[in-house]
Amino acid sequence: MLTLTRDDVRLGCRAADWRGALDQAAAALVEAGRVSAEYREGLLAREAQSSTYLGHGIAIPHGTPESRRYVRSTGVRVLQFPEGVPWHDGSRVNLLVTIAAQSDEHLDILRQLTHVLRRDGVTETLARATTADQVIAVLSREPVSARLDAGTLCLGVPVRDHLELALAAAARLRHAGCVDAGFVAAIAGQTPLPLGQGLWLVYSSSGVKTPALALATPTQRFRVDVGEVSGVFCLAAQGDTHRALLVRLDELLARGDGAGLAELPAEQLLARLSGESAQAQTARVRLLNAHGLHARPAKELVLVARAQTAQVRVRLLEGSGEAVSAASLTSVLSLGARRGQTLVFSAEGEGAAAAVVALADAVRGGLGEPVTPLQETREEGAARTAQAPRAAPVEPVVPPGADEPLTAVPAAPGLAIAPAYVLRLPDFSYPEQAEDSTHERGRLERALDGARQQLETLVKRTVGGEVAQILSIHAEMLGDPDLRDAAFESIGGGASAEAGWWRAIDIAARVQEALADRLLAERAADLRDVGRRVLGLLCGVEMPMPPEQPYILVADDVGPSDVARLDTAKVRGLVTARGGATSHSAILARALGIAAVVGAGERVLALATGVELIVDGEGGRVVAAPTPERRQRTERRIEEQEVLRRAAHARRHEEARTRDGHRVEIAANLGNTAHAADAVERGAEGIGLLRTEFVFMEHSEAPDLATQIAEYGEAFDALAGRPLVARTLDVGGDKPLSYWPMPHEENPFLGVRGIRLTLMRPEVLETQLRALLMAAGRRPVRIMFPMIKDIEEFRAGKAIFDRVQAEVKAADVQLGVMIEVPSCALLAPTLAKEADFFSIGTNDLTQYTLAIDRGHPQLSAQSDAMHPAVLRLIQLTVEAAHAEGRWVGVCGELGSDPQAIPVLVGLGVDELSVSSRRVPLVKAAVRELTLPRARELAGLALRQPTAAAVREALEAV
Repeated sequence: MLTLTRDDVRLGCRAADWRGALDQAAAALVEAGRVSAEYREGLLAREAQSSTYLGHGIAIPHGTPESRRYVRSTGVRVLQFPEGVPWHDGSRVNLLVTIAAQSDEHLDILRQLTHVLRRDGVTETLARATTADQVIAVLSREPVSARLDAGTLCLGVPVRDHLELALAAAARLRHAGCVDAGFVAAIAGQTPLPLGQGLWLVYSSSGVKTPALALATPTQRFRVDVGEVSGVFCLAAQGDTHRALLVRLDELLARGDGAGLAELPAEQLLARLSGESAQAQTARVRLLNAHGLHARPAKELVLVARAQTAQVRVRLLEGSGEAVSAASLTSVLSLGARRGQTLVFSAEGEGAAAAVVALADAVRGGLGEPVTPLQETREEGAARTAQAPRAAPVEPVVPPGADEPLTAVPAAPGLAIAPAYVLRLPDFSYPEQAEDSTHERGRLERALDGARQQLETLVKRTVGGEVAQILSIHAEMLGDPDLRDAAFESIGGGASAEAGWWRAIDIAARVQEALADRLLAERAADLRDVGRRVLGLLCGVEMPMPPEQPYILVADDVGPSDVARLDTAKVRGLVTARGGATSHSAILARALGIAAVVGAGERVLALATGVELIVDGEGGRVVAAPTPERRQRTERRIEEQEVLRRAAHARRHEEARTRDGHRVEIAANLGNTAHAADAVERGAEGIGLLRTEFVFMEHSEAPDLATQIAEYGEAFDALAGRPLVARTLDVGGDKPLSYWPMPHEENPFLGVRGIRLTLMRPEVLETQLRALLMAAGRRPVRIMFPMIKDIEEFRAGKAIFDRVQAEVKAADVQLGVMIEVPSCALLAPTLAKEADFFSIGTNDLTQYTLAIDRGHPQLSAQSDAMHPAVLRLIQLTVEAAHAEGRWVGVCGELGSDPQAIPVLVGLGVDELSVSSRRVPLVKAAVRELTLPRARELAGLALRQPTAAAVREALEAV
């Protein structure tokens, strides 16, 4: 961002011509110590090359690369000429932003100024400014534009209600960090407005951090009483920054392009919303200019655009920006296009095809500058070799035996039985060099045609749906002229067709990945998929094809684009050798409703395609070639789960009591107070864990007392007298706060986090405790400290609590401890004498007990809270608490594990706090027990040597 001070601005300057203005600008830079006197000649030389006039009365004089040796430090001087100065290109300049740049910093200043130029009345404002602050306010204001990209799209939501689609879109904006809970609440109370063509709109300006537009579409369009629904837009409005988005949406509807919008893949959908019509002729070209699309090449591009008979628009493929006029210099500059990014030209009507080709050719020609193709460095070449799809020799891996359970990481709930389809990438063997480049070019052309025919056949076989859309994108990628040109260039240099093609694919994919955009990262995976398809034809190797009948996909790992391509009508489950519960594949599998386990280990890759598999997405297990008895048990479980789910939902508001009357309280874990009402509706008897860090993570600075009271009060209001257990701020480790910088730690999970961190900032802890107590008033609140290791830390926190409570005097309050550290569980007898309750965080307790990071890609499958060592710590905690008349809850994921519920009840746990959607099922599981039987199962679990043995023993009874 352009940073100016009052000393940088000179008002009321006068000059007879542009040379006199430049003399004053150079003198100002010399006076400031930014340059030596010789820099003036550099300013004049730069104007001789091309005018630095931008438009709207602003010019940005700067030196040539040769004159950089006269720059002492980078800086800016702004000179105002209220009466204007005639410039050498016929323009009139009211403001000089004169730059002394030691490298290419002027390009960033230029990009910011192009946004300034697009504001109405900027020329008059700058010419009439009477103070430096007025000029600074205009030039330094950071441009704000409404967000619309892959991160704000929510496509294929399995709902049949436009109100649910509206909430899904609002939730997507919150997940993207654009809005807060207040926005979602405002949307929840709205009825969508009809836009026509099956599209609807909800909007609010409450709780907006960044203006944005989200779109949620259903898996299939449907009708409601008020009309057809194919998608719901959700607008986060802020001032007039969203106006351009609404104008483009209105233009899209006026063209009639709204009717089929929801069926488009994300990339095409964003193109339509950028202003590019379905009838437009388009051309894509990668920008190769060293400094991107700065003033000189931009001006050349504009001249080419103005020479066309059709009006051409241009946008960046990488991002969600509006398609702007290619004939407007300020609009083109506002794109801020950098080397390696892709420009998309579009035009309609007579001469459109020729126009977009002309502009694409101009960009390939360098726009008046010498350009070089994207080259590999030596390190990149090594990375390409490592990433090329060649099978590395590995030691033989023994597949799991018949009916042998393998432990994995639970990723997406559900049970599935189906034959395995093991996805193995083939071994591509080919020579790197070839002598006949003409022959190699022909081979590649034929392979590209063959791959396109394959994809077109697949699209016809999968009419409609997301799979067909993604395959269509792959077909489009085959026609990318940049890929072909890059491959042909390598072939012309002596590479074989295979080597030239893969080099072009891999470089293009890594350029996409380097842009740090989620949509582009997924497109990079698609590029490699396309590349392998063509490589298979060149090498005579058939690419693996999934079976027509239902199957369970087994793979080393899968990325977002792989999961998105899964046909949920055929895929019953997903098993990966690598990955953790927070990987993209796990998250997307949960969203698609596919039973999934990850991190199952390399042995699953040795399975034969067609062998029958059982996947338990809740228990985290895979069983190959199950016995008839195990298969029958699993089938019964699948049937029973559906019956149980319906029955549990019907009784969700009843208490959870065992058949012999033992009461277990079932509460909900929440990461946001806005979800408290939903938890109550699902039958939660309170909140067993409120992760209060969400309040801190949603603000750019520490939230004040009033903000926290309002947030916590929302949950208390929804609970209507039910108890709320709040964990004090738990950040550090894997959850840093941007405004609370911390020194680097070699192992942050064993460093300053939880209570250790807040005791270092007692004013933060005191404010939070005060807010919780004041928000509670006469309603029940239970507060607990995280990451306590012994009585000393608890007493330190309790001293602050006692001081606040003496002032606030909340009516119904308890102070407890989270049992997450083994030392805390072992010292529970001493803690129970002073703490009012314990809540066991089994996720961290397991991690610290077993010394396994639960997100570790290789070891996470072994991080099972059913390990007997963890169960013994839970037993010690419960016994110590009950000896002092204290209660114990479990708030980790173990509390909703069907196998663990009877064990936890048998160990004497008083409360289970689980995700809201699991509350009815956990209640139902408790109702099936008797206390003596639960104690028997707990004893059985404690006698086992490993977590796998615990689960096997419990399954056998």
